[in-house]
Amino acid sequence: MTVPPTGWRKSSRSGQQSACVEVGRVGDGAAVRDTKDRAAGYFTATADQWSAFLTAVKADKFNV
Repeated sequence: MTVPPTGWRKSSRSGQQSACVEVGRVGDGAAVRDTKDRAAGYFTATADQWSAFLTAVKADKFNV
């Protein structure tokens, strides 16, 4: 049996907009889903993958 993610939250910078992503905890990693279609599912990342992603975001490695 797969344990579902818990503690879903979105950035406070998102305000009341619906075009956001939410992050939840799953095991020692993270799960991410789209707030516009929560029923569509989510993807997961291990703790190491999530940490590497956050490090890259903070270092402005993505051209967005």
